[in-house]
Amino acid sequence: MGAGAHEGGCTCGDCPHGARAGHRRAVAAFLLKREEFASGQGLPAAVAHSASASRQWVSDELTQSAALVAERGRVEGEAWLARLWLRTAIVVWAAVVTLLLVQSLTAIGAGWTVARTAGLLAALLVGAALTGAGYLHRARGGALAPVIGEDNRLSTSRAIAAGWVLFVVFAVLVLVGRLAAASDHRERDSLIAGLDLARGAGIVTVLAVVCGIAVLVRRVVGLRVLSQRLQKVRAHRPRAADLLTDDSGRGSFTDIQYVIVCAVALAFAAVRLARRPDQLPDLPWGLALLVLVSAATYVAGKYAEGGRPVILSVVRAREAGDLDAPIRNGDDIEIRGSGFVPPGAQTADHLSRMVVRIGPVHVHVPLVPVTGGFSNPTDPVLTAPVPADVEPGKVEVQVVTAAGVETNRYTIDVSAD
Repeated sequence: MGAGAHEGGCTCGDCPHGARAGHRRAVAAFLLKREEFASGQGLPAAVAHSASASRQWVSDELTQSAALVAERGRVEGEAWLARLWLRTAIVVWAAVVTLLLVQSLTAIGAGWTVARTAGLLAALLVGAALTGAGYLHRARGGALAPVIGEDNRLSTSRAIAAGWVLFVVFAVLVLVGRLAAASDHRERDSLIAGLDLARGAGIVTVLAVVCGIAVLVRRVVGLRVLSQRLQKVRAHRPRAADLLTDDSGRGSFTDIQYVIVCAVALAFAAVRLARRPDQLPDLPWGLALLVLVSAATYVAGKYAEGGRPVILSVVRAREAGDLDAPIRNGDDIEIRGSGFVPPGAQTADHLSRMVVRIGPVHVHVPLVPVTGGFSNPTDPVLTAPVPADVEPGKVEVQVVTAAGVETNRYTIDVSAD
């Protein structure tokens, strides 16, 4: 392991350092190239005389560089997920140690009780189960594997459901521990009565609703993607912010309110369990109804988000000094509409996958760099050339986004003059 062993081409097994360094270098090289092209530098003399040729050459160069960034990002994301299982195990056992410290501090003066022993044993069992499951799924994020969606993002609905499931399992294990240690039949009867539906109706209702929503949301999103009413692109890797944001990284009201309300309700239930460890936490119906309203808002937001991309108009792109004229072969057309860039597809590797069908010809949308980003394509407008292979007359224009979703067809007239 000499100097430079962990560079981008590291070959020492499943080492994450090489993947991380390679991805960072690829991103830095891409950004430098994009800024050079945006300032008009780096163009070869053979294409500098032609605006269309130079634009196409720049777009091809950026597309190749973006493909390298995407590949390095995929490798880095896989290495990051492989490391995540150990981190999740550390967090789980840190929570167990924290519980032990809290119990020890609260036992000062009051004394150690059977309920504290049952709570600690329940935490150990849950921690061992999560650690074992995380090891089995260590290539997919460890204990977080069940809450990572098909788009490689953390799923808010699954995370909330997993939190409630773990809490209810912990609460039942506490009661099991106390029941196993109880020697008096009246105490055993009291503990069994603590599992009655009359006492745990609120928390059972909340558990059923959040688990049902996790399944429903997955079904709704899957059907909307298949019907092309929702555009989904795969993320580089899951992030904690996914629980509070949409696919583009902007804060989502429906997700934020769902997480906050459920976190408050879970905190209340945890305090009730600590105060009354002889029964399931009796979640008040007012708080349970608040969770149900928050869940309904979340589901409604999932139904409302998205929509198919649409072309509203197509016009001839005119530069300063050009005369007004019909659309001819070789001209640029400006396609105006909405939804051309799906949420989360603002990176160059996704933008370079956009295609415009002009008649039977498929035209890749050129990337036009500007300082800090790209001026083409954008979500409401994109510009593409009309190739010479397009026959004059009426032809249909259609956009295919990075998510593979097709827009409506729009008819234009291509002049033969």
